[in-house]
Amino acid sequence: MYKALLRPILFKFDPEKVHHFTFSLINTLSKIPGVPAIFRSQYQIEHKALERELFGLKFKNPVGLAAGFDKNAVLYNELANFGFGFIEIGTVTPKAQEGNPKKRLFRLKEDQAIINRMGFNNEGLEAAISQLKKNKGRLIIGGNIGKNTQTLPEDYTKDYLECFNELHPYVDYFVLNVSCPNVGSHAKLNDKDYLVELISEVKKANLNFKKQRPILLKIAPDLNTTQLDEIVELVEETKLDGVIASNTSTDRSGLIASDKRLQDIGNGGLSGQPIKDKSTKVIKYLADKSDKSFPIIGVGGIHSAEDALEKLNAGADLVQLYTGFIYEGPQLIKAINKAIIKKANQN
Repeated sequence: MYKALLRPILFKFDPEKVHHFTFSLINTLSKIPGVPAIFRSQYQIEHKALERELFGLKFKNPVGLAAGFDKNAVLYNELANFGFGFIEIGTVTPKAQEGNPKKRLFRLKEDQAIINRMGFNNEGLEAAISQLKKNKGRLIIGGNIGKNTQTLPEDYTKDYLECFNELHPYVDYFVLNVSCPNVGSHAKLNDKDYLVELISEVKKANLNFKKQRPILLKIAPDLNTTQLDEIVELVEETKLDGVIASNTSTDRSGLIASDKRLQDIGNGGLSGQPIKDKSTKVIKYLADKSDKSFPIIGVGGIHSAEDALEKLNAGADLVQLYTGFIYEGPQLIKAINKAIIKKANQN
């Protein structure tokens, strides 16, 4: 129904406006008695073969929603009805910020892709916490955290620590977002020495809580093998709990979209089908190089059950959707989970 009826209509309008409209629609429908139960019966699957246990957390299935969709944690309870095993909110920054000037979100329909340069637009820490206090406990919630755009380099760590300490009681795991291409002055965040310092400080803060939260790092898909080797070393050195591979890409090679269209759009992070293989290669490299010594969440270009299985076969323990969810709809979650069960039954 989504691809045949809803998507053709939604895709006629501005992507960012459609995003807000879709949020309002899901929110309104979810308030109608009986509708959430219909969603759950349509999309949710429970099966032993889907369950995963990673970094001390039990996931009812391995299909999650990536950060960037529910930035301000306003819809995670409702989105849970579509069958996700976990949802990552954010990126959250200490202070609210508008992000980059509009227009900043673009569809490449022929490529089944999106280019965005949102710039960590979010309502800030306090707004996210007020929403997370409404958590109905339906699934695992991840907190993706970052720095404010105007924060000076010497205060980057302070921003991450503020988000970490304040969100700690309300999320199940954390992701340090250091790889978004749409926020200015990120050079320091790609420096290994600084990352060691940042992770060490966050891990130290973690010890102040009775129950520690897993801490993961989200990396770019454009890293070369030398840089990926550094990531493996970094995880071993800092005892990070895992890696999310990968964020959006700045590479535009191999796209069907015309050069003029890409020039008109300008800079931003590319997500969707064009980064599928690149993301999978990063997952496989990390898994092989580390001898699968740490968990990997695979994200990037998952538009079908086969795409998800490819990520899992490459070494991912869990997968996340974003652009594929927009293009394929909630049916994709069910299709992936059914394919995982089918594969488990064959083994």
